Amino acid sequence: MPASVLEIDYAQPEGFRPLSLDLRMPTAAEAPLVVFFHGGGFLRGSRRVFTPGIAAETSFDRIVAAGFAVASCEYRLSGEAGFPAQLDDADAAIGWLGEHAAEYGYDASRIVLWGVSAGATIAALTGLRRDDVRGVVDWFGPTELFEMAKHPTGEPADATREARWLGAPAASVPDLARLASPALQVRPDAPPFHIAHGTDDVHVPISQSELLAGALERAGAPVELRRVPGGRHFWQGVADTAPLFADALAFVRRVTA
Repeated sequence: MPASVLEIDYAQPEGFRPLSLDLRMPTAAEAPLVVFFHGGGFLRGSRRVFTPGIAAETSFDRIVAAGFAVASCEYRLSGEAGFPAQLDDADAAIGWLGEHAAEYGYDASRIVLWGVSAGATIAALTGLRRDDVRGVVDWFGPTELFEMAKHPTGEPADATREARWLGAPAASVPDLARLASPALQVRPDAPPFHIAHGTDDVHVPISQSELLAGALERAGAPVELRRVPGGRHFWQGVADTAPLFADALAFVRRVTA
């Protein structure tokens, strides 16, 4: 049975549209909370879509059925505001969720961030700059923008997804690009990470996840990296994503226990 969805405005950045989240609750009270950020290259996407090609019933509802509350949060896109506005939005969402935990009945002291693609970059950066996050699930997110800029896309350097987000190619704004690169923001006391990435992803190469996993390992931070043979971006080419969800949910259960 599909989980009911509460649509909630969580913030109103000055000069911008209201930002909303969709909250889904399990039957059990005081459930841990998964805070989700959608993909779309920082320039498109919807909080209502976990990832293209995967229905809500087999994504959001699957997480709820496993006993977790889920808040799927939108954020300002790159055509509205550049980096680091999206991190401000993530912080605002987590702040709102913390303030309203008693009202809705989830446990805001047990938060895991989960993102896909660009949303994974936002989740990773947010997890690395906060001390109240139990873990991060990163599915095929860009993690090192200088290396991403070398990845051939057929677009001019100033027209890539990441350049639009930063406002310029990474090499032109190195300080900003460094701050927007999770692999370059790792700290020894980082929260645990579960990273999954398809080996045949041509949009965000798997080397991006390997760079982040390597940085976490060198820092002594807990990390697990799952390489998915034949997987492309948004899990295209993967016939059954249930095992991928099972692995991620096992991680969420472990870090929120």
